[in-house]
Amino acid sequence: MVLQDTPVQRHTLSAVELGLGYGDRQIVSDLDVEIPTGKVSVIIGANGCGKSTLLRGLARLLSPTSGTVLLDGKSIHSWQTKDVAKVMGLLPQSPLAPEGITVADLVGRGRYPHQGWFRQWSAADDRAVADALTATDTLDLAARPIEEMSGGQRQRVWIAMALAQETDLLLLDEPTTYLDLTHQVEVLDLLTDLNRRRGTTIVIVMHDLNLACRYADHLITMSDGRISGQGTPGEVITADTMREVFAMNAVIITDPVSNTPTVIPIGRYHCAEPDDLAS
Repeated sequence: MVLQDTPVQRHTLSAVELGLGYGDRQIVSDLDVEIPTGKVSVIIGANGCGKSTLLRGLARLLSPTSGTVLLDGKSIHSWQTKDVAKVMGLLPQSPLAPEGITVADLVGRGRYPHQGWFRQWSAADDRAVADALTATDTLDLAARPIEEMSGGQRQRVWIAMALAQETDLLLLDEPTTYLDLTHQVEVLDLLTDLNRRRGTTIVIVMHDLNLACRYADHLITMSDGRISGQGTPGEVITADTMREVFAMNAVIITDPVSNTPTVIPIGRYHCAEPDDLAS
């Protein structure tokens, strides 16, 4: 993908005393968080802890039951929908596409926030779509219907649509789902390129702890709908964190490639000596 180095306006995203839920079920309670601007933040935690719910709240897909989400210091719910879409892109879990839509048309929808009465489709839009397709290795699929794609191919197409939107904030919920290891690393490398070259603020919900440690500038752990820890991977990932957040014994070693923490889980059939658990 041809990532432009031209500086763009930086936008801030935070939440204050945020409560989120579905119907009568409260998931997130009294949560305060400030997303570091211009950094890659990764949210981790056990299943059901509220990671995806928090991301949906930050993206204005869920209305708070209490508190507020602030975009540039103003309630995100006071913004016009199209204005939010120009600033923030979102890749949710299991997105749905209209029946019969082609890959190129779906990725092109990422350009809709930039259209208007006096701003129609342009050569710049064509370039953005082509760059996004190229970056995600889906250019050769452009003319094919999305329903013909495999799970991994579909995921890369959805990521391409988010990239084509060219926003300053990009939120992704499990973007490496369905991808083999090669494409997982390629996608995370691409998101890092986007951050390093354009300063895009990126927030990712992930399950793979070791990839999270490799790619996160800022790691956020969640437990029971609240934030339980924040900081660099080296500050956050400890054996105590694994026990408290994931109810799992683990040894933490240093990744020889990235010099970041690597989590080695301990199961019933592969036990470590007690001293090893002190890492």
